[in-house]
Amino acid sequence: MDVSGGNGQPRPDENHPAEHPPVPPAPNPEPGPESGLESRPEHDDAGPGRPEPGDTDRTEHDRSLAHAGIARTDPPPERPREPGGGILMGRPFGVPVYVAPSWFLVAALITWVFGGQLDRVLPELGALRYLVSLFFAVAFYASVLVHELAHTLAALRFELPVRRIQLQFFGGVSEIEKEAETPGREFVLAFVGPLLSLVLAGLFYLALKPVQPGTVPGVLLAGLMISNLIVAIFNLLPGLPLDGGRMLRAVVWKITGRPMTGTVAAAWVGRALAVSVLIGLPLLNQSGTLGGDQDVSGMDTVTDALLAAILAAIIWTGAGNSLRMARLREHLPDLRARTLTRRAVPVQSGTPLSEGLRRANAAGARALVVVDADGTPLSLVREAAIVGVPEHRRPWVAVSELAQDLTDGMRVSAELSGEELLDTLRATPATEYLVIEHTGEIYGVLSAADVERAFVKAMARPS
Repeated sequence: MDVSGGNGQPRPDENHPAEHPPVPPAPNPEPGPESGLESRPEHDDAGPGRPEPGDTDRTEHDRSLAHAGIARTDPPPERPREPGGGILMGRPFGVPVYVAPSWFLVAALITWVFGGQLDRVLPELGALRYLVSLFFAVAFYASVLVHELAHTLAALRFELPVRRIQLQFFGGVSEIEKEAETPGREFVLAFVGPLLSLVLAGLFYLALKPVQPGTVPGVLLAGLMISNLIVAIFNLLPGLPLDGGRMLRAVVWKITGRPMTGTVAAAWVGRALAVSVLIGLPLLNQSGTLGGDQDVSGMDTVTDALLAAILAAIIWTGAGNSLRMARLREHLPDLRARTLTRRAVPVQSGTPLSEGLRRANAAGARALVVVDADGTPLSLVREAAIVGVPEHRRPWVAVSELAQDLTDGMRVSAELSGEELLDTLRATPATEYLVIEHTGEIYGVLSAADVERAFVKAMARPS
């Protein structure tokens, strides 16, 4: 997050966590005899769908059914609607723009502060000064929206999906869901926001030229010119999560060839910047360097310190979140559908559960796929449902009674990995997925619990 807004980084807030699990978590009991299948050691490098060439002996008995968690008997839930994050104002270029509830607080604050300044400059306005101040607050955030739209248009130009734009307490943010593929694109994506703010400051300066000083239009144009200039300069500071920090990251990425190195450098500069803001901003205000009165009251000192603390906390937290997001993205390629998939045995719908489990044990498999007479997969036997059937009843229970019908979203390619794999699973929440080869052949079954464990394991490894 940055004060003006977007930096191209997915926002790690309550609507978009910085470190979220890849799939809905599921309880994960240890393997036990109640599933009806033997437990055998697993090998992460063994191909689960069929033996890899030259590796037949090792993979023949490397998979067994384990409990992935309790699943419901109803069909998989529909994909949850994305949280809006405020009032929807429109969808420019197809991207939703939301105004967060916190914006109304900052709008009231700007109205009060700017109204006090107007009382000194234009005392004849009286109470109307607050109406003029409210107009200034709305116009300023319209400028912030232009700043964000610059990031959004650049992202769309580079074919990067944009989740939303949100205007909030300290500006706004463009939630871009993927990173730029090259440091050059990263630099452009970050720079266009401050560039548009500078352009707006220049336009307001030109509009101010023919306007008579000491009038309402003159005061509004001067305020918008100065505020956009401050937004541009602040965002060009070279530390994450500001736009300047992403530009620094792009430069270090270009020099070293490693995006993670760029992120680490820009994040630590961002943390140093946070400390500088915490200490330096109150001192600059007290000294009059920023244009304020040197004879400040105790209340002004407290206000300056509080504002500096809030800004410093936002910058420090944003830098840390950028580091965590970079670490997450660095480890995502370790998640590969092919290596996480469980070996599966095809059975027809009328097959007794006990017979299906016997076949799976004999093949060293950990999943059952219900197929028709032609071998076309129809449904997946849910692991948790197997556990719920007592052993003495399994010869009289058909596998189809415990199966979940396959939907298009539950069929995933064996070649998926990393972020693409997680996006596919999030699109259709389920406990199990059918993994298929590019030829359409069944490769195996992917358990959401297995992906979650692999994700946690990958994140635990040092970068």
